[in-house]
Amino acid sequence: MTNDDLAKLVDTSDEWIAARTGIRRRHIAATGVTTSDLALEASLCALANSGIAASEIDMVIVATTTPDETFPSVATKVQARLGMERGAAFD
Repeated sequence: MTNDDLAKLVDTSDEWIAARTGIRRRHIAATGVTTSDLALEASLCALANSGIAASEIDMVIVATTTPDETFPSVATKVQARLGMERGAAFD
């Protein structure tokens, strides 16, 4: 969603937002895609790029203001979906 798209919904402008935040565009997940889905995808990309296996990871850390739900945490969901049998998960 661009600032111009946002300006159609609320009283603002691209210039106002960009001057104060530097933001020009924000990405919105497709319907049904959760924070843990996005975190898992990012984790798999990071593991592939680094050549590290999930079994070598000691901790999953997630920082978000938009969790899937209050419990279980996003980090524990990602940890489980990565197949990690050891290590910590922290939100």
